[in-house]
Amino acid sequence: MTPAPIAVALDAPDLETAAHWAALVTPHVSTVKVGLELYLRYGPDVIASVRGASGVQVFLDLKLHDIPNTVAGAARAVARLRPSILTVHAAGGAAMIRAAVESAPHTKIAAVTVLTSLTEADLDRIGLLGPADDAVRRLSALSVEAGATALVCSPNEVSAVRAEVGDGITLITPGVRPTGAATQDQMRVATPEQALADGADLLVIGRPITGSADPGATAAAIAASLRRAT
Repeated sequence: MTPAPIAVALDAPDLETAAHWAALVTPHVSTVKVGLELYLRYGPDVIASVRGASGVQVFLDLKLHDIPNTVAGAARAVARLRPSILTVHAAGGAAMIRAAVESAPHTKIAAVTVLTSLTEADLDRIGLLGPADDAVRRLSALSVEAGATALVCSPNEVSAVRAEVGDGITLITPGVRPTGAATQDQMRVATPEQALADGADLLVIGRPITGSADPGATAAAIAASLRRAT
């Protein structure tokens, strides 16, 4: 059975827990996601630990955002770990995105548009011309022109982004919450079924899976619901 297009966010308190969660969910999902906190705590070792023997795709979510030369060096440093996906912030600009793409040619560079924790009021306060869907579309177009082959946006904007960039770009959506799950600090959310229907390619789901009593069973249930919906 083909694994579901889900990246399970392994926001674990320690390396052993992250590796355990990864082992439980990898029969059911295509990807596991390593975030900034886990990577800073354990470094490159975490990639090998969560990849295990399964060969599951690893999404390294570092959201690099610095001058182009620094991002180029950082992307080159992690490219040797063979992550399938590496994130950079679209707001870093075209030259920065291009530097990451050129420095990690075998990794899919995903540009993060507008964080799912931000509201319209937040965008106003930080000086990013809104509304959110307009800002996301502008950043998406800039990123693709700079060579990014994936984009990260909330489920609310995914259909507009798909219309903007076409079918050749991988759209990754955090803020995905199964029906009945708490939204926590995510503001712009949708169900897995809705996100896929709107054009997402990879759904980032963390706490609804890893915080459940049986992460493997929960991942399997969400994967089954997606298969029924498609």
